[in-house]
Amino acid sequence: MQGKVAIAGVGNTSYGKHPGRDKVDLIVEAAREAIGDAGIAKDEIDGVFVKIANAAPTVLYGQKVSEALGLQPTIGCALDQGGAANVGLITYAALAIEAGIIRNALICYGDTARTGSHAVYHRPRGDDAIMGWYSTAAGYAMIHQAYRQRYATRDEYFGAVAVAARDHGARNPKAQLRKPLTMDEYLAGSYVVEPMRRDDMCLLSDGGAAILLTSAGEAKRRRNVRAVPILGVGQAQESWEVHLRPDLLSTRAADSAEMAFRRAGVRRDEISFAQLYDCFTVTVLQTIEDYGLTPRGQAGARALDEGLGVDGWLPFNTSGGLLSESGTPGLQLIIEAARQLRGEAHVQVKARRYGLVSNQGGSMHTHATLILGAAG
Repeated sequence: MQGKVAIAGVGNTSYGKHPGRDKVDLIVEAAREAIGDAGIAKDEIDGVFVKIANAAPTVLYGQKVSEALGLQPTIGCALDQGGAANVGLITYAALAIEAGIIRNALICYGDTARTGSHAVYHRPRGDDAIMGWYSTAAGYAMIHQAYRQRYATRDEYFGAVAVAARDHGARNPKAQLRKPLTMDEYLAGSYVVEPMRRDDMCLLSDGGAAILLTSAGEAKRRRNVRAVPILGVGQAQESWEVHLRPDLLSTRAADSAEMAFRRAGVRRDEISFAQLYDCFTVTVLQTIEDYGLTPRGQAGARALDEGLGVDGWLPFNTSGGLLSESGTPGLQLIIEAARQLRGEAHVQVKARRYGLVSNQGGSMHTHATLILGAAG
């Protein structure tokens, strides 16, 4: 890919509670902002790619969203890879643009997980449900416990992730949880599924988000100096549930990252910031290590000692991530990366050469990686 397709526009609603609104309504609001941000006419969009909503999956969802937007696209489709779907949709849309099938693609997501159904998050997990294995949190608690035991970690290592995300989210006017968190408050928090505390777990949110993709040539023709080039993508997946895996700490996130870095032609030490899928704090530490940004078992100590703020070792989730901005699955991380690379973020990093995004779905089932370059 290496810069042939770019993010031309981004948009999102505020996150939190949107009572009385549905998922498509939230998408329309976010899409309107993204289209305006890109500076193109709505009828120039000929691809609509939608992530299926967790709270209420819908048949022919791509067509329903296109209808609500008043579009008759060449391609209208929906995809479910859990939280990895957004990078997946970007991949397929970018390939369609590069192949000349479409010119401009809208990637969007909307859900009402806060005021709507929570069923997908607390469903029983197979035959083991008879022994109490319910909810997404249960699987991650197993992973969290395995990580603690293997690397003899301190609780403060996980707390460093939560504190950094909450600090950044507190400065984001559209974030759901705009309340800083101290380490003492984190450590005093009660367990939800031991060893995970409440602040180890992401939010449930209503909200919508959208990005507009176009070719690099089209962005140049329009003199869109704010377009952010897509340099590399990667994907990989696990195909079995958590309790069936031979090693709870071995995921295919490493394969996804290696694919993206290789295709982008970017070294790991050239990354300016990372927007990492933080559904749970352990996910962040494991992703950092899977991505080769630090040796195994060392991410937590570096996060605590060297920091995850804009002046720290690895500027992380600068809009608050899933722990503070929005529990929606992943598109908000891509939007924040684009804003960073334009120099338009609320919490702006100083160096903005390359941005790294991770998406992840299920209980570390699906993995997707995105590397973006600076605008202009």
